[in-house]
Amino acid sequence: MTAPLTDAAPWRPVLPPAVLLRHDPVRGAELLVLPERVVVLHGSAGSVLRLCDGVREVAAIVAELAARHPGAPVAGEVPAFLDRLRAQGLLR
Repeated sequence: MTAPLTDAAPWRPVLPPAVLLRHDPVRGAELLVLPERVVVLHGSAGSVLRLCDGVREVAAIVAELAARHPGAPVAGEVPAFLDRLRAQGLLR
């Protein structure tokens, strides 16, 4: 089971080595490519995941997205989105 984002140690999300983030020009969509499946990302999910480099903490990712998209509810939505992906094994 994964620990929630509220742990004392800050989480620096990163894609596992077996998960690749790719742009599909045919679909015009961002994809997560795994060994046995492909996940089609919607909306701004790809731009969020491009910030998950293992260096930035979740708070820094939220701050970057808030600066890019003033007024968007990133503070509430982005940590929950990242936590769901971690629970599915798509982030570590």
